[in-house]
Amino acid sequence: MPIETTPAHRALLLTDLYQLTMMQSYLEHGLTETAVFEFFVRKLPKGRNFLVAAGLEQTLDYLQQLHLSADELTWLSDSGRFSKSLVDYLATFRFTGDVHAMPEGTICFPDEPLIRVTAPLPMAQLVESRLINILHFQTLVASKAARMRLAAPERLLVDFGLRRTHEAEAGLMAARAGFLGGMDGTANVLAGSQWSIPLYGTMAHSFIQAHENEREAFIHFAHSHPDNNVPLIDTYDTEKGAEIVADIAPQLRKENIPIQAVRLDSGDLGAHARKVRAILDRAGLQDTRIFASGNLDEYRLQRITSKAAPIDGYGIGTRLDTSSDAPYLDCAYKLEEYAGKARRKRSEGKATWPGRKQVYRRYDGEIMVGDTLTTEDDAAQGEPLIRPVMRGGKPLSPHPELAEIRQHTKAGLARLPESLRALEAAESPYPVTVSEALTSLAETVDARTHDT
Repeated sequence: MPIETTPAHRALLLTDLYQLTMMQSYLEHGLTETAVFEFFVRKLPKGRNFLVAAGLEQTLDYLQQLHLSADELTWLSDSGRFSKSLVDYLATFRFTGDVHAMPEGTICFPDEPLIRVTAPLPMAQLVESRLINILHFQTLVASKAARMRLAAPERLLVDFGLRRTHEAEAGLMAARAGFLGGMDGTANVLAGSQWSIPLYGTMAHSFIQAHENEREAFIHFAHSHPDNNVPLIDTYDTEKGAEIVADIAPQLRKENIPIQAVRLDSGDLGAHARKVRAILDRAGLQDTRIFASGNLDEYRLQRITSKAAPIDGYGIGTRLDTSSDAPYLDCAYKLEEYAGKARRKRSEGKATWPGRKQVYRRYDGEIMVGDTLTTEDDAAQGEPLIRPVMRGGKPLSPHPELAEIRQHTKAGLARLPESLRALEAAESPYPVTVSEALTSLAETVDARTHDT
């Protein structure tokens, strides 16, 4: 029967069955020494040149709050599937491990660990599924948002994607990741209240249709929202809608109600924007901006802006919040050390680099020129990117403000080589060099585990 649990995103049972079956075997056979797991992306999606690390705040919150509710404990015990040793272990479970990670908003590349978890093996194993779930999604959306920012660097960009995301938590976290990656705001009210993300919104076509005519609808909305007067003008005929706006503007001006912008949501946005701009300018509404939405992504943004369309801002929904052209990352959370010995996977096409790792980034002036992936204890040239963020299950510092993380992303994008800022895959990918220390460790591990 269904059980009452903690909120789903915090529930200990929000995991894959094999995490629990492995834990039971670990406990029964005494495999409880310290393990080291790392989360990384194996390769970039097609057409991508970089990623933006995101989701660390929610990961640390999850680890700190993770526990089994009374109902979950009863369900586990009554299911008959799990041993008493596992149920007893989970009954008092709290995460007590250490975490190292790249700061959120850091530009990152394949094979580079975004996070490292060090904890007793059963504990580190249990959190795998949810950690991948959190880090994968936010990194995906933040990276997509960063590409949109690069495609339209001087325009207002707003997340409009809540209604098309894959359920509530995805919509909330997409707004967060989008702002982190470079969006200027969101229409998601909960995200605005939770992280102080600037809120933007106008009206739907239903508002227009509920009135007898557009003129009445525009005037009603203006009186209700004098400080956010942005009529949607394409419900019937875009240019006629703009003419109505121009016609009512003098009366609204007498009432001290400016028309901040008009919104377009269909058709050839660039062509409509030019006609609407001319209509507004003839009416003396040069300060009224044009805001556009409707099936936008970074490629369409680039095409529109490259033609100098007079559009001041964009609302971007489905294709941002679902990362529609690349809806997943080839990522993994893998065991790299256990009981003091480096470990690695040698599966065809999925081999991993062993041991605890660090990434060093080098610059030529302000521009990134290459990273070195090496062992944690091998000092290399450059800036170390992976830092301690949790010890003994406790965060080492308060979470940074989201606006601060967004600024970190912006600074990182500015330091990307020009070829990597393009929307197409660069001829020469960003160089991530594997150090001699790491390759030597891999050879040592292979020799130790060969044919065993």
